[in-house]
Amino acid sequence: MAAGSSVCRLLHLLLPLLLLSCAIAESEKDILLAFKSSIQDPSSSISDWSLNFTDYCNWTGITCSSPPSVTSINLQNLNLSGDIAASICQLPSLSELNLANNHFSQSIPLHFSQCTSLLSLNLSGNALWGTLPEQIGHLPSLKDLDLSNNHIEGQIPPSLGMLKGLRVLKLGGNFFSGTLHSAVFGNMSELGFLDLSKNPYFTSKLPMEIGELGKLRVLLLQNSGLYGEIPESFSGLHTLEVLDLSQNNLSGSIPSGLGLGMTKLVSLDLSQNKLSGLFPSAICDGGALVELGLNENSLAGPVPESILNCTSLKRFQVQGNMFSGQFPSGLWSLPNISIVRAENNQFSGEFPELVGVLSQLEQVQIDNNYFSGRIPRTVGRIRTMYRFSASLNRFNGNLPENFCDSPVMSIINLSHNSLSGSIPEPRYCKKLVSLSLADNNFTGNIPTSLSQLPVLTYIDLSSNNLSGEIPPELQNLKLALFNVSYNQLSGSVPPYITTGFPASFLQGNPGLCGPGLPSTCNGLPEGREPKSNRLFIVVIVMSLTSGFVVLVVAYFMIRRMSQRESRSNLWKSVFFYPLGILEDDLMMALDDKSIIGKGPFGAVHVIQLPGGNFIAVKRLRSLGGLPSRRIKAEIKTLAKARHKNLSKLLGFCYSDGEILLIHEFGKKGSLGDALIRSEASFNWRVRWQIALGAAQGLAYLHKDYVPHLLHRNVKSNNILLDEYFEPKLAGYGLDRLIGEASYQACMSTELCSCCYVAPENSCCMKATEQMDVYSFGVVLLELITGRPAEQPDSRQSLDVVKWVRRKVNMTDGTLHVLDPRLLNSSQQEMLGTLDLALRCTSVMPEKRPTMADVVRSLQCLHDIVEPPRVSSGV
Repeated sequence: MAAGSSVCRLLHLLLPLLLLSCAIAESEKDILLAFKSSIQDPSSSISDWSLNFTDYCNWTGITCSSPPSVTSINLQNLNLSGDIAASICQLPSLSELNLANNHFSQSIPLHFSQCTSLLSLNLSGNALWGTLPEQIGHLPSLKDLDLSNNHIEGQIPPSLGMLKGLRVLKLGGNFFSGTLHSAVFGNMSELGFLDLSKNPYFTSKLPMEIGELGKLRVLLLQNSGLYGEIPESFSGLHTLEVLDLSQNNLSGSIPSGLGLGMTKLVSLDLSQNKLSGLFPSAICDGGALVELGLNENSLAGPVPESILNCTSLKRFQVQGNMFSGQFPSGLWSLPNISIVRAENNQFSGEFPELVGVLSQLEQVQIDNNYFSGRIPRTVGRIRTMYRFSASLNRFNGNLPENFCDSPVMSIINLSHNSLSGSIPEPRYCKKLVSLSLADNNFTGNIPTSLSQLPVLTYIDLSSNNLSGEIPPELQNLKLALFNVSYNQLSGSVPPYITTGFPASFLQGNPGLCGPGLPSTCNGLPEGREPKSNRLFIVVIVMSLTSGFVVLVVAYFMIRRMSQRESRSNLWKSVFFYPLGILEDDLMMALDDKSIIGKGPFGAVHVIQLPGGNFIAVKRLRSLGGLPSRRIKAEIKTLAKARHKNLSKLLGFCYSDGEILLIHEFGKKGSLGDALIRSEASFNWRVRWQIALGAAQGLAYLHKDYVPHLLHRNVKSNNILLDEYFEPKLAGYGLDRLIGEASYQACMSTELCSCCYVAPENSCCMKATEQMDVYSFGVVLLELITGRPAEQPDSRQSLDVVKWVRRKVNMTDGTLHVLDPRLLNSSQQEMLGTLDLALRCTSVMPEKRPTMADVVRSLQCLHDIVEPPRVSSGV
């Protein structure tokens, strides 16, 4: 009886706890369902968040403690969007919230200040906008905060410094601006990871308080608009492993104590600043340094021998400085060294024989220095070497027979030296893409074995003393460049050379003959053809004309049938912005009168909305059989791209096999139209503004937008102008909508003839950023010259790239490429832009700048175009 009484009393005590536990569980389940109700989940990633699945601790992304209470919500990479509801902060034990890499587009919710138990908050990789609220500093327990890769703007609030226990702070890849307040970092004594990188609108000096963060391991501040000197306090960051201050406007000398006591430092990048003086010998005292990047500053003097203490060093990058004296010969023998970049300095000395050294060298770039002596045989024995570039030096003697024996060698550039003898037969470097031996003293024949290198694309042997014929076997290669000008070659030029390359690549060889050359090899004057050839041409032209008529008739019959079918299609629409027009009215307006252009993907219509604004409607017909669900997902991904220099995607309509993309349209039309109209207000200041804006939009697609996008069809007709001549890129991402095969099929005609297309496009299997850079360079040339890219009706029939290069190569021809309608006062900045355009349109892709570099170069012209005003106060 007593035992039964004890059990009853125990149950009496436990029952309220059990009821409370059940009540808490039901409450947390309701909170989670309320949170889900505000989220859009197109992929059904959290479909198990349902009353049908009673154990909410097993729902996707949920982690619970025992007794059951939600401690973590991890929903990253699930294609979610919508609103982040305040109800989530009602979970009493929530310590981690991770919504990274989704599509949430809203300001940062103020209610996060109510999530007082949060230890980790990760909202990176979304489209959050607005300013960082002061309330974010009211999370007393927060340890990790990651808001990187969003669209957050404004100043970092000083209240963030209230997070004294913060260990990780990631705010990179946003639009923060203004000054970095010392109050932000003064109390963060526990901070180990600080990322403020890729915030180009900061205008701040480096706070000395950052140098007092004694537990800091990683400091990423690259490309963040920072200026002034590196504070001496940075020498006290003894726990630092990674320091990146590159791509800023830092000046002055590097603190002499930087590196002293930094025994864990493995990566140091101070490149692309305005630093001067020597770099301190203490940098390698710790011996752990793996990456050293000091390129493009104003550093001078010799490299300290203490660099040899960095036995772990893998990457040594000091290009674009003013270093002089003997290059540390022991650097080549460091056991882990793989990349050496020292181009554009004043180094001297010889490249040593690496006898008995197990070299890991992969990339050597020492162009534009004073290196001398012979190219050692041991270079050819390095099996890991894929790039050896040593142009503009003083190397002499014969080129070793094994210079191209590395099985992974891809790029060799030894131009502008004093090398002599014959060019060895390269048989083993089957991955060689580029060979440049121009401006040396080579003699003998062009090696026939070059034709056995399957991916060889660029050959420059100009300005040597080569003789003999051009090997006909080279026709087996898909060459994008073949320059043998100014040699002693003779004989008939193979047809693939005369038809595929400009005559300037053959000039200076009096013994050569062929079409387009002074001698045609058949004794007839240039420009005359035998009668049999003329008859053959007449027959060919008549055949082509007949075929063209048949194709035109077939085209119109197919088009009429497709128009009849399209009327019966069922259209569905998705509008991201209110347009004020009914779907039926939109369809009715898509007639022939509204067409303003036709491209490889279909027609482009311009329609005026009831409110007076205009929209552009691009009609895509070749969808490559992609499922409609994927197409809609890709369009929504493109709609996330938000930049002032991108044409905003307003919505889309779709039916079977056809899509209408609706974009905003500039009141000034396209840049191509404006160049043809030659408006009086279209001065250089406006053209520079257009160039900079278009470059910023393209750089955003390449680097800042996630996922990274290639435009693949950059041209003046795809750059729209608003009423203030602000440019907006259009036509991007179409390859993602119609599929790669359909995209290539649609572009096949343009890819063969359009001068916007990079020369390597015909032989590359994959599109690259460098191809977009080339196309943008053509647009720059249009802005500089005032000429459309192509002039099919011109007798000269030269596109703008060939026309400019021909003029520039002439004596005193550079000024003649500038648009004569512009004022003479703009010549200096136009010449600077011309130099940039020529680099962008380099035949060698690796010589082209990135779009980020293009933006910086154009911004540097701002001080020329519009000198900065002197402020009268702070």
